Amino acid sequence: MQKKIVHFIFNLNRAGAETMMVRVIKELPEYEHIVVTLFPGNHFGDELQCKKWVCLNIRSLFTLPLAFFSFRKLVKSEKPDLVHTHLFWPTLVARASVPRKIPVITTIHAFIATSGEYKRWYIRFLDTLSYRFRKTIIVVVAKGALEEYFSFLHLKPWKACVLYTFVDTDRFHPQPISPTRHPGVFKLVAVGALRLQKNYPYIIKAMALLKDKNIELDIYGIGNLQNELQQLIDTTGAKVYLKGEVNNIEQVVPQYDLFVMSSTYEGFSLGILEAMAMRMPLLISDIASFKEQCEEQAWYFSLDDVQDAATQIVTLSEADKQVLYAKAEAGRQRAIANFTLAHHMRGLRKIYNEALGISD
Repeated sequence: MQKKIVHFIFNLNRAGAETMMVRVIKELPEYEHIVVTLFPGNHFGDELQCKKWVCLNIRSLFTLPLAFFSFRKLVKSEKPDLVHTHLFWPTLVARASVPRKIPVITTIHAFIATSGEYKRWYIRFLDTLSYRFRKTIIVVVAKGALEEYFSFLHLKPWKACVLYTFVDTDRFHPQPISPTRHPGVFKLVAVGALRLQKNYPYIIKAMALLKDKNIELDIYGIGNLQNELQQLIDTTGAKVYLKGEVNNIEQVVPQYDLFVMSSTYEGFSLGILEAMAMRMPLLISDIASFKEQCEEQAWYFSLDDVQDAATQIVTLSEADKQVLYAKAEAGRQRAIANFTLAHHMRGLRKIYNEALGISD
């Protein structure tokens, strides 16, 4: 008889945690999967391959107490063998709702000390309190993030491990290199939702310093900062273009010369892994998670100095293309050696088996 897993996540928008969960479910046919979300909407369509998707349909976080009762009722009805939560609010609900006889696994997708969410005192308080009340198996997407989670919240670890995010190398792979992609123009690309953590104003301001250069930046993504970012672009005159969201990003990104990301914090960025797999040269912010992902296979700029990014962009635009390709190929080999779907699934199956008391 198949074991049943309830996967509990905030929503099904197309972001890193959601994309990882949907892809993982597809790779685990030996389990019966039920997906639960707090909010409605499914950006994945038929990609979501589960027996059932249940939305608790809370109208806002102010009505979150209703979710405790709804989720407890669902767990009682479905009788899962395991509950796997992603992100803070679903984890909080699960810790208070799931009977202790059912193991709960919690995936932490970010370095919480720099996360905007954890800057709120009540988030730190609720996470600490709920973990002490109902210890869950903690899975973190980076070594640095694992150490930080417990030290930042002053918690003593119970069961915890690192399981790196993965890149789907079947979908994201190199395209033939064309030395004349954009004759006379050095084209940069950034990918990610238009939200605060991506820190797009920084890279827009850096591009504003390069208005006299044949250098352009296209940003792919949507979000609630679109009008604000467009206003900044118009005000500064930066050669930056908001391109919206596309479904074939694996075909779009390789047409550019350099991948940039100026995030102030990330977990283990799926966008960076995808760029590595596509053999893209990377110029990114010098945050801890990026350095753990890329090590020496990327160029880094300081978030304290917009001029630093601008200077490096010019330097790379004038560099021998073989220098860029060599660094990009090294990044691709690092992704293949460490961050594939196969690596992730081996680790996740081991975590599930241990939680369920199944021998390998």
